[in-house]
Amino acid sequence: MSSSDRRFFVLSALATLAGCGFAPAYAPGGGGAALLGQIEVSAPDTRAGYLLTRELEARLGRPAAPAYLLTPAITLQERSISVDRSNITLRFNLLGRVDYTLTDRATGAVVARGTVENFSGYSTFDTPVATQAAARDAEARLMTMLADQLLTRLAAQARDLPQ
Repeated sequence: MSSSDRRFFVLSALATLAGCGFAPAYAPGGGGAALLGQIEVSAPDTRAGYLLTRELEARLGRPAAPAYLLTPAITLQERSISVDRSNITLRFNLLGRVDYTLTDRATGAVVARGTVENFSGYSTFDTPVATQAAARDAEARLMTMLADQLLTRLAAQARDLPQ
């Protein structure tokens, strides 16, 4: 492909996106930018809750006067996916689900709710300490993925939220 063909392709793709109303979520005036510093995450009561809250606050910031309260309910489930001949599990999947509710703090009305799901895997090792470390790392990775998904959903719904 020649460089003029590439430029034409890139410019036509940008023109198409601009014509369909595409706008970056976190650009000034974008839906996601309206969420920054506006959402308080309810206090976590588990390690998974802490990890999710940490990820959400890292992206949204800790609000001084939040307009919304985000209440996540986390469900984790561990499934063995690889078992050897001596019936020892060699690999696990950690399945995660977050049911969330976004509430307007001024009115108490629920303005958004939904569910995000994902999974992360880890291998077992000869020592319990190494296996436990792998499990904790998988949980941290899973909470990062779920936070990303949750924020994507909220950014997509941000324009419909009361201002």
